[in-house]
Amino acid sequence: MKFGLFTCGYQRAALENAFADAVRFGYDYIELWGGWPHGFAPDLLSDDGAEVRGLIQRFGVPVKVYTPEHNAYPYNYMLGSRRQWEDSMEYLEAAIRAGAAIGAEYTLVSLGHSGGLPLQERTRRLERSLLRLADAAQRLGHALVVENLTPWESDACTNLASYAALLERLDHPALCGMCDVVVPFVQGEDPADYPRRLGSRMRHLHLVDSDGISETHLVPGEGMMPLGRVLRDIRAAGYDGAATLELVTHYIDAPSRYARLALERAKELMV
Repeated sequence: MKFGLFTCGYQRAALENAFADAVRFGYDYIELWGGWPHGFAPDLLSDDGAEVRGLIQRFGVPVKVYTPEHNAYPYNYMLGSRRQWEDSMEYLEAAIRAGAAIGAEYTLVSLGHSGGLPLQERTRRLERSLLRLADAAQRLGHALVVENLTPWESDACTNLASYAALLERLDHPALCGMCDVVVPFVQGEDPADYPRRLGSRMRHLHLVDSDGISETHLVPGEGMMPLGRVLRDIRAAGYDGAATLELVTHYIDAPSRYARLALERAKELMV
């Protein structure tokens, strides 16, 4: 299994710091968060893209995943008017182009909150959005990974059954699935059921700990999840690929300290 550093926690620092830490601590790749001050999709399509490619070359650490900020600040393709939806689509299509331009293997988007739309309308909007984005990725020879979220963050396909059914229904060659282990854990589901159900559609993993009662992402060992067993079961179920230690903003005041600690503890789980 390859471990990735998520740059969201470095948003108050220079992006170079995240690359330097990835090398210093022994991460295998970077998952680039796409929001100001670094990684915002329109910027990557101009001068910032060259800067990121330069950091990749300088430090020798690939950006495997590009994860543009969306769903709240200000883009959410599941909410708002037709014009707002179109703006969100254009932004995420730009993000897909940006991900491809910096050499990422895939761009990752999550399922936004619809604000309680009726199920049929919510499903139509979700499917129309993902098919358009998957088509955009396919035209570039790129892949789109879609992440489901906890019920505190989204009202769309938060459990495995509905999420897997969505991917199976769309059945798009450029559209892939993943598992953020917090999502099943807080709902009483087994994270290892994701690779069991998704099979070859599962392309990515977010590996963190959980308090069991919220969407908070914690350093391994600081929560309630039996991560050693979870990781063993996920690997036994056939997934042994990329695993980003997705520390978001909970540790934003000391990103280096916790990026190091998270990787140390993740590697201990592999023994």
